[in-house]
Amino acid sequence: MTKGEIAGLVILGLSVAVAAFFYPRMPALMASHWNAAGEVDGYAPRLFTLLIAPVTIAVLWLVFFAIPRIDPLKKNIAQFRGDYDWLVIVLLLFFLVIGVQVDLWSMNIRVPPHPTMPVALGLLFMIIGRIVGKAKRNYFVGIRTPWTLASDTVWEKTHRLGSRLFVVAGGITMLGVFFGRYAMLFILVPVLAVTAILVLHSYIEYSRLPAG
Repeated sequence: MTKGEIAGLVILGLSVAVAAFFYPRMPALMASHWNAAGEVDGYAPRLFTLLIAPVTIAVLWLVFFAIPRIDPLKKNIAQFRGDYDWLVIVLLLFFLVIGVQVDLWSMNIRVPPHPTMPVALGLLFMIIGRIVGKAKRNYFVGIRTPWTLASDTVWEKTHRLGSRLFVVAGGITMLGVFFGRYAMLFILVPVLAVTAILVLHSYIEYSRLPAG
């Protein structure tokens, strides 16, 4: 087991400890969803709400634990294993932080989602961009199109561009903190735009490869 996998288990343990700590202090129904205006528009039983973060973290940890062991190109994952582990840690911490924010809301420590989600997701996109730029060709992690998976050259070129675009998308996402109910647009539009650009870019780069 790598240091990253052990760190993931520590994060999972923290999420379970947080849920156990908050459980007796929570109302029977907890806020579980917010609308575009940052107002609560959904409630769920406290056990269900408190378990969302630990269960999500557990599932993600298991998936990321399995990937380097089952990917047909696992030898390539080994080449960027340190960055892969950091990706896992960052993702798990993201869900831990979101879970804590939801819990604190029901404790009347009400940090609205508008300032926190754009900043948290923006940072996440930036970190993912930096890490993905170092990824080697594999079937689970990275920008996986039919053309990147078919060629190391296309994979490398697409991921170099993707690394920069995800950092830019993260910066744009953060600007959503200033636009209240429209913050979601600053999250969705950059992600969709980056996805479309990278799919097209990978196809163009593949079409430029020498025939045969």
